[in-house]
Amino acid sequence: MKIDLDRLKTLLDSALRGVHKAGWIGVILLFVGGIAAWAGFNTALEHTNTEAFCISCHEMKETVYEEYRQTIHASSRSGVRATCPDCHVPKAFVPKMVAKVRASKDVYHNLLGTIDTPEKFNARRLEMAEAVWSRMKASDSRECRSCHDEQSFDYMKQNRRGAAQHQAGMNEGKTCIDCHKGVAHRLPAVEQAVGADKGGAPQEIFHPATAR
Repeated sequence: MKIDLDRLKTLLDSALRGVHKAGWIGVILLFVGGIAAWAGFNTALEHTNTEAFCISCHEMKETVYEEYRQTIHASSRSGVRATCPDCHVPKAFVPKMVAKVRASKDVYHNLLGTIDTPEKFNARRLEMAEAVWSRMKASDSRECRSCHDEQSFDYMKQNRRGAAQHQAGMNEGKTCIDCHKGVAHRLPAVEQAVGADKGGAPQEIFHPATAR
């Protein structure tokens, strides 16, 4: 049986062209699919970084959001605002993803109804506040520093007590959250050591000693 080498070569060339063409189509489809996936992911990520998303569950809207609305972070003479994600979501990608994964437990507790009434919320207020304070302390108040730069403080424009406290705090190695708890939300009950025990948290929680 005689083999037609020219015909065989033609068939092989045609098959290789088909594979090559399909390969490029696959690359293009993967590229387009990758862009679409990233766009979808980024859109979802940005949506969860909005104040509207943060207060979409009534646990937040009816408690801490109402407290926040009464503060200078929500309304000021210049109109500059710091919203929920400005204070609670890191700007850098990796820390942001860590925060998003950690926040997934909020969905779980939302479904369980763990803090779905003011009474339940206040019963766990100290626990939740301490968790946030601890994270802010560990990051050296990273999100505060997105807006506030202690190296740019103009002490002449601060009142005497504020200027003295800021300088003393920096000299002692303190970070923003050491002194500025409760700037946007109501503090948990604190024991004032006056009269009968009222079940508040010890004052050391709010003003811990700074390691030297």
